[in-house]
Amino acid sequence: MKFLGPRYGTALSGLTVRGRSFLAAGTASIGCAFVLGQQDLLRAAVLLVSLPLGCAAVLSRVRYRLALTRVVTPCRVVAGATATVTLDLHNLSPRATRILLAEDRVPYSLGPAPRFLLRGLPGGRRAGVTYSLRSDLRGRYPVGPLRLRLADPFGMCEVVRSFTAVDFLLVAPRTRPLLPLTTGGAGEGSGDSLSRSLATAGEDDLSIREYRNGDDLRRVHWRSTARRGQLMVRQEEQSRPTRATVLLDVRGCAHRGEGACDSFEWAVTAAASVAVHLSEHQHEVRLLTDGHPVPWAPPGQGPGRLVDDLVVLRTGPDESLASAAAVALGESGRQILVAVLGELDRASACLLGTPGAFARTGIAVLLRVEEWTVSRPEEDERIRRERAAAVSELRTRGWTVVEAGPDEHIDQVWERAVLGRSAPSSPTAGWR
Repeated sequence: MKFLGPRYGTALSGLTVRGRSFLAAGTASIGCAFVLGQQDLLRAAVLLVSLPLGCAAVLSRVRYRLALTRVVTPCRVVAGATATVTLDLHNLSPRATRILLAEDRVPYSLGPAPRFLLRGLPGGRRAGVTYSLRSDLRGRYPVGPLRLRLADPFGMCEVVRSFTAVDFLLVAPRTRPLLPLTTGGAGEGSGDSLSRSLATAGEDDLSIREYRNGDDLRRVHWRSTARRGQLMVRQEEQSRPTRATVLLDVRGCAHRGEGACDSFEWAVTAAASVAVHLSEHQHEVRLLTDGHPVPWAPPGQGPGRLVDDLVVLRTGPDESLASAAAVALGESGRQILVAVLGELDRASACLLGTPGAFARTGIAVLLRVEEWTVSRPEEDERIRRERAAAVSELRTRGWTVVEAGPDEHIDQVWERAVLGRSAPSSPTAGWR
């Protein structure tokens, strides 16, 4: 990238408030000097006019050639983490630069735009600047372009030039470690049965075949041998990894709140945490947000591929839940289905179907979305009634249902689901 000095016309358009004031005062004084016949006033008027015009002329003769290199380290962070930006300016011209004010443009979510002063960069020399960026909101944020502000010593004229290079910082949703699915507990409800059913995931499937010469006699299956009247042996075949689908409710009408204090952001963090947890525990995972089928991520894929799809995810139309549920229900077999849901009524709950018909188990996390906004008694009561009906419908269909509020984290809610504890009855009494 190169930065060249401004033309005279550009320099004139960059007159500051001080420069324009001098020019206006000088022009008015010239008119008054001719009307009143005052030579001394004319001399002062000429000085007032010539000073900003002369500064613009001097500024237009400045020619700098600067090269910029920007490095964002790391280019991908989780929400709340800090990234470091290093700027390297190289003066390609033989002469030293004047004092330059540099500003690297960044979105508001990353904080105030970093500014720094370059007190003259000798010809052929480099100057390095380092600053930090941090965001609590996930997203793909542009960093740059860098703007350089050149001004004359009197502050009469100021010209801004920008580089064109823009880099990007990916801020992924934060994930939290979760309780392993195979953990048992003395809870109530369906927690024990859920833990036992999940504990069988990944075991070897056994098939029986006739004995062949050379087979190890320790593999003889005596029950089948007695039933068939001939030697039968176990043939152990490693089953493929258990599949897990994480369904995220992205309906705009199903979420409340703004910015980081948004039920949708809570849901995204929860879905990311569950997907990464299941992948780390040797499950093939896919994350559904709408009706577009997505490939299964192999076990141990890591957070990159699973979470990066959520970086720029935004709320969608009201039909997204129905289309995502249709894709989930279209997959049969021994899979785990986890649904992170916003505002839900009985009709929407019916869209999720019966887990036993298409999955080994189903876990539904329902958000108490009314707690993310200012209390509105009538509206909040309606939402609670509809959610109670949806919870009853889901449990009737065989789902393990837990509720969550803004005062809880997904690891606490997930532990209730695995151990079978019920959701807190008080909106503010989060389970600890």
